[in-house]
Amino acid sequence: MLNREIIENLKNLGFKEYEAKVFCALLKGRPMSASEIAKECKLIRNSIYDTLKSFVEKAYCNEIETNTVLQYQLIDPDVIFDKIEKDYSDAFKTKLVLLKDTQRKAKALYMEPAENTNDNDVNIELIRGFNKHRMAKYVEIFKHAKHEVNGMFRLKGIVTEEIDKISKKFVKQGGKLRSIYSTSLDFRILKGGKLKQADKGDFIKLCEFFISSGEEIRLTKANIPNIAIFDKKIVFTNLRDKDIPKHRQADIIVKNSNYAEQMAELFQFHWNNSITLDEYKLNNI
Repeated sequence: MLNREIIENLKNLGFKEYEAKVFCALLKGRPMSASEIAKECKLIRNSIYDTLKSFVEKAYCNEIETNTVLQYQLIDPDVIFDKIEKDYSDAFKTKLVLLKDTQRKAKALYMEPAENTNDNDVNIELIRGFNKHRMAKYVEIFKHAKHEVNGMFRLKGIVTEEIDKISKKFVKQGGKLRSIYSTSLDFRILKGGKLKQADKGDFIKLCEFFISSGEEIRLTKANIPNIAIFDKKIVFTNLRDKDIPKHRQADIIVKNSNYAEQMAELFQFHWNNSITLDEYKLNNI
């Protein structure tokens, strides 16, 4: 009786149903004629000849000539699966090379937003999807900032190395970077290779890290929105909602100077009513 689990596994590896059945029949190890294999598989004999021919060409089995009929005998499965693994690996490498080549050519044709956007128009973008894709858009806008970036944030994740490098470069080139952070500890931080709930000490270390990058910060217990204002021209807003799955959350990008200035005034209001890190260390807010 054929092993159904092996048949299903082989099908998941790309074998057709009858190919998987023939393979299982040949696992008996002894030379078998096409009639014997067909009987074992409960298939019509004529339907398996192409499969046997293919197995011989792929060196999965030996074709043995006798005085009466041709017989087929499977070689060591370790050899077969090593060959399949190599074929998969080679195919993956080929596709990876193609992917990189296509990415390079597509990047050469891609027009950056600063090149193809009319800043005089009201431009609103809604971005949905996984966080890393939305973060890529944030990074793209940050890279084009010239003078100042002001933000209000409720920490939920981990600061990426890319954002840290961009922040340091921005400040080094004379840019002004100011941020207001919520003192809510409703976020996790990487400790010992694992994500754990943050405490006040973790929050303080994180803020000190931001300051070391040249960032000016203030802290607040107010329910601030997650927004960043770039050069008083672009506002990046993260619409975070705990009741919405992560893959359906969204960001809004508004490229409008009037709106950006209004958000800058909101930022300044919260900045004036927030405290420094030193004050936070002394007070339990």
